[in-house]
Amino acid sequence: MRIGIDIDGVLTNIEQFVIDYISKYCVENNIEYRIGTSNYDYCKTFHISKEEEMNFWKQYLEDYAMQENARPFAAEVIKKFKEDGHDIYIITARWLTNREDDKGNKMREIVKSWLSKNEIIYDKLIFSKAVRENKWQEMIENKIDLMIEDSPNNVNELSKIIPVICYNAEYNKNCIGNKITRCYSWYDIYRKIKDLN
Repeated sequence: MRIGIDIDGVLTNIEQFVIDYISKYCVENNIEYRIGTSNYDYCKTFHISKEEEMNFWKQYLEDYAMQENARPFAAEVIKKFKEDGHDIYIITARWLTNREDDKGNKMREIVKSWLSKNEIIYDKLIFSKAVRENKWQEMIENKIDLMIEDSPNNVNELSKIIPVICYNAEYNKNCIGNKITRCYSWYDIYRKIKDLN
């Protein structure tokens, strides 16, 4: 089976990073914020402007991209998938990776380095041309059989045609469907994918 795996929110815990660092950023910059219902659009979660969110990412994206640890057992479970005969496709729409300039090149290199540092093995690394969401094109072109994803839009859209493992987060609680399997850890993913086979 060809397994597609997202990075942010699946291989990393971006939800907790954002909670920790946006609140720090807002306090340090005297920006009023209020943490509300978790939303994939972080300016809505914190009730800040889109401009303030973009300024936050300009300050912290590289730190996040280089320093955030992989989720526990992600590398170990992916190695087990390879031992079981699956092909691994890392598919990311991380901000900047779709750009054809120095910033895009730098972020793509950071992603490759991060995957290596965290011992995440893969058969193919795909930088989605989509901006943040909508990985349809890459999924179809690479004949992905199952996707591990956290973005509510991607979970809902991709599950119309293939099974999707939804890595649990507050912002994707409403993702429910016949082809959506909710998982809470990498070993939970491993067991549920074995059950799907």
